[in-house]
Amino acid sequence: MQRFLDLIFSSLALLVLAPLLVPIMVVLRLTGEGEVFFRQNRVGLGGRPFGLLKFATMLKDSPNIGTGTVTVAHDPRVLPVGRFLRKTKLNELPQLINIWRGEMSVIGPRPQTQRCFDAFPEEAQADIVRVPPGLSGIGSIIFRGEEELYEGFDDPDWVYDTLIMPYKGELERWYVRNRTLRNYFLLIALTAWVVMFPSSGLVWRVFSDLPQPPAELAAHLPGYPSTQPGSQSTHGSHE
Repeated sequence: MQRFLDLIFSSLALLVLAPLLVPIMVVLRLTGEGEVFFRQNRVGLGGRPFGLLKFATMLKDSPNIGTGTVTVAHDPRVLPVGRFLRKTKLNELPQLINIWRGEMSVIGPRPQTQRCFDAFPEEAQADIVRVPPGLSGIGSIIFRGEEELYEGFDDPDWVYDTLIMPYKGELERWYVRNRTLRNYFLLIALTAWVVMFPSSGLVWRVFSDLPQPPAELAAHLPGYPSTQPGSQSTHGSHE
């Protein structure tokens, strides 16, 4: 049933959003480095790689510059038009094609590059590849301000590997265990909600059984209720 809904939603979205997608393609072609699409191998269902599509928002050689696959706030590799597309999440819209082709779902764990997938704990890796990756999902909603989490740290890779990915892995495992049509529609609605209201904590009220974040992350997650303490982390502090 979810695959049927994915096909219907992606087809309708491509038709409805065509008047928006075409101007974006023209603007990207005439600005920056003239690239319209960015295609990158990601880990998909069953651990098989597929080519994820995005609108081009960064310098073409970005994976080999600066912080590599980790994008931080005010990243100088992001192109001017790309900054707007990333802020509004419009850069993700070409993944409707991936959904239509059956490589992704509307809702699921966000597909990762091999380097980022390897940063998940092994038990999370095993669970994540059991379901199709998604355009959005619980991990995307909770970490919608991920680029801001690196501020104040000298080593973004340490933050990513030690703090973010273990917890994001637990969130994606939660989704796999709770993959229902009800949650499919709830997560679609919550995705739209946090795009309009980025600081909202509604997701924590809708899903009260979500894994609790480690203390180092709790205060930095958008909308996380301050009266609800994060779980105690076993990680040491980062100097």
